Amino acid sequence: MKRNIKVYETTLGGRPFVVELGRVANLSSGSAIVRYGDTAVLASATASAKPREGIDFFPLSVDYEEKMYSVGKIPGGFVKREGRPSEKAILNARLIDRPMRPMFPDGFFNEVQLIVSVLSVEQDNAPESIAITAASLAIAVSDIPFEATIAGVVVGYVDGQYVINPTVEQMERSRLNLTVAGTEEAIVMVEAGADILSEEEILEGIMFGHEAIKELVKFIDMIKAESGKEKMEVPEIVVDEELKKACFDFAYDKMNEAIRVQGKKERNKAVDTIKSDLLAHLAEDYPEREREIAGFFKKIEKETVRKMIIQEGKRPDGRAHDEVRPIECETSLLARTHGSALFSRGVTQALTITSVGALSEAQRIDGLGIEETKRYMHHYNFPPFAVGETGFMRGPNRRAIGHGALAERALVPVLPSEEEFPYAIRLVSEIVTCNGSSSMASICGSSMSLMDAGVPTKAPVAGIAMGLMQLDDKIAILSDIQAVEDFMGDMDFKAAGTKDGMTAIQMDIKIDGLSRELLENALEQARKGRLFILNEMDKEISEAREEMSPYAPRVFSMQIHPDKIRDVIGPGGKVITKITTECDVKIEITDEGLVLITAVDGKGGEEAKKRIEAIVKDIEVGEVYTGKIVRIMKFGAFVELLPGKDGMCHISQLDTKRIEKIEDHFKVGDQITVKVTEIDKQGRVNLSRKVLLKDAEEKKTEEKKSEE
Repeated sequence: MKRNIKVYETTLGGRPFVVELGRVANLSSGSAIVRYGDTAVLASATASAKPREGIDFFPLSVDYEEKMYSVGKIPGGFVKREGRPSEKAILNARLIDRPMRPMFPDGFFNEVQLIVSVLSVEQDNAPESIAITAASLAIAVSDIPFEATIAGVVVGYVDGQYVINPTVEQMERSRLNLTVAGTEEAIVMVEAGADILSEEEILEGIMFGHEAIKELVKFIDMIKAESGKEKMEVPEIVVDEELKKACFDFAYDKMNEAIRVQGKKERNKAVDTIKSDLLAHLAEDYPEREREIAGFFKKIEKETVRKMIIQEGKRPDGRAHDEVRPIECETSLLARTHGSALFSRGVTQALTITSVGALSEAQRIDGLGIEETKRYMHHYNFPPFAVGETGFMRGPNRRAIGHGALAERALVPVLPSEEEFPYAIRLVSEIVTCNGSSSMASICGSSMSLMDAGVPTKAPVAGIAMGLMQLDDKIAILSDIQAVEDFMGDMDFKAAGTKDGMTAIQMDIKIDGLSRELLENALEQARKGRLFILNEMDKEISEAREEMSPYAPRVFSMQIHPDKIRDVIGPGGKVITKITTECDVKIEITDEGLVLITAVDGKGGEEAKKRIEAIVKDIEVGEVYTGKIVRIMKFGAFVELLPGKDGMCHISQLDTKRIEKIEDHFKVGDQITVKVTEIDKQGRVNLSRKVLLKDAEEKKTEEKKSEE
């Protein structure tokens, strides 16, 4: 059968962007191979023929598959095939999911699976930079209904200029790593890490990315018009107006009172009571309609919350729109950890613990990028008890991995370099209580925990979660949103940074998009909230402690000439093994000659450093050493001046008096002080004890004369 292959081409960031349809995966609902330079990804979208019986939600799954063959690698480990997705793959899947999910129409409940598989990678054209657009293309040419075409790009900020999809070299110099997704009209998703940039610089980067997105959307729409399938019909949502009225008549006024109850547990109890009463009230007239009643109940709750916030200017807990919940900060809670902090904002609490270790404990990365290790790791845990529930304790889900990555990104710009602080760093944020904004609480707690551990960060970092609610033509921007405001709102916007600028941003829009003016206002309100939080944190701790925990390892670094590495290691590793064993340390040596000594205590580290300095030190004529006799021959004694470095003291140079037999005066193991008198062309070191003895006698004679 002859395949109908169609190829479309445009440019993106000055490089060819090619789309191939019909080459592979033709049994999926829609698929495309997208090539960007030598990078190639296969995006496929597949939908079930009809929804599952009784389903009332949209079952979308998104996967980003990293194929190791795409970079010419065989997977590491015992099993030589790809296993569970890496953290980076999970984060890339989330970047696709977040802008795509809101674009599926209400009432469409068919199961949809989006898979983006990386087939070939050219490092300068990263596959993640085109993944969102590739997924959008697969949907566009499929029969799956979708409300608006979207596209995504990565924006860098290099030497004061914004760059679309920066190369590896450009990204190394970039102060911004920004992923933007949007429609032709508006921005729908933002994810960024920044090197302390101003709100205006971030905003300009987003708008710069949107210009490229507009062109991509036009390109996709052209392909869709020419090669797209006819879309499925979405069943019309039939609303039982009579049942709806019955629900609103019974519950609306009660809900209006319940949402004003102070305290999360108390408010939830009041709301749950109304729901139970509503179901009981309508059970006889509307049997087996619990699911529809529950749906209307959610609408009642959402409408009352939104009206109270937008029309009355009141929030469920009584705060003003720009007001942050009460903050409490504590450090050094745990005696044996290297650093700890508890950040409480309202009900939400994040307990973050810092651990430091040798650089060899950095995470090894078996991925598609050029990065092989990660020195700084941030892990986020959200146990069920944090929200007063029970549940299975499994590994971290995608949300937890995403929140940990966001906190990690926020703190990277303020961390010291390896040269300044030669440690691997791991942070664990335990969310022990939650009523919204837990990811931002983890950033605040982590910043304090790092300082408590004595990690010399450049500045404290705080995060704040912003929300937005729209009702008709009125809009409210909310600072430090809690759970009910997040669930009922139209935007989840997280911003982190120092007093001088932003370090991370994450934004998801549930409405059609966000204009520049709205985004500008949200950024400014977030900045004010961040400064308020930083001021509260400063009251507890504002800079790194001078001393690290006594239980933290000590790392000593020194630079040696690469030619000296073999001397430190010794034949068969004998020298380095002896040092590590006797000093109780771990020693790492890079090919460039950087020596890192990790010790349980400072004393052992100092001793190991002293020994290595002695090994790499060059012996020079005229220097005096006290060394151990390691071998005696008829003609002289060999003295160990430095570890692994001997010199020979001829029998005539051992004393001012004549010696017939060395063994009559010295034995192996004796310590003697000698002077280097010569280093011959073969590198042999000649020593003299006699010279020093003569000098001592002459000095004594002179002192005697001066006394007389």
